[in-house]
Amino acid sequence: MQVRVQSVIAAPPETVFAVAAEIGRWPDIFRAVEHIEILTHGPVAVGTRFRETRTMFGKSGTEEMTVAELDAPRRLVLTAYNHGTAYRAEHLFAPQDAGTNLTLTFAGLPRSLPARLLAPLGYLMLGVVRRQLASDLADLAREAEHRHGQATAIR
Repeated sequence: MQVRVQSVIAAPPETVFAVAAEIGRWPDIFRAVEHIEILTHGPVAVGTRFRETRTMFGKSGTEEMTVAELDAPRRLVLTAYNHGTAYRAEHLFAPQDAGTNLTLTFAGLPRSLPARLLAPLGYLMLGVVRRQLASDLADLAREAEHRHGQATAIR
């Protein structure tokens, strides 16, 4: 299963990336995120682990995630493993005009036999997953554009 969503955000990649990488503040940024628990010490970097609790499919669920790649302000990759499936969320931040073209690709690869047997059911959820990812991008855009507007007003 793979889903890709894209958004053009009226803020530079540095601002958009900074908002996305503030994992501890996600509950203030993303409506679906209820709680974040950072499991490692220090600033967000490759190897940072955290638990994200979010509402998805009408229910609250918690996933342990890892920052797998971090290349500011171009790329942020998060990974998780749950119920026999490896998940990967790749965020690409590219300059576009005076803003940022943000592409989010979310993929799930079944690793265990039960996960492979249930994989066809995942395709039934693609629309819901796509809508949730689009909602997350809209929340990210709102915060990044707000910060960019504040920074521009100060100048």
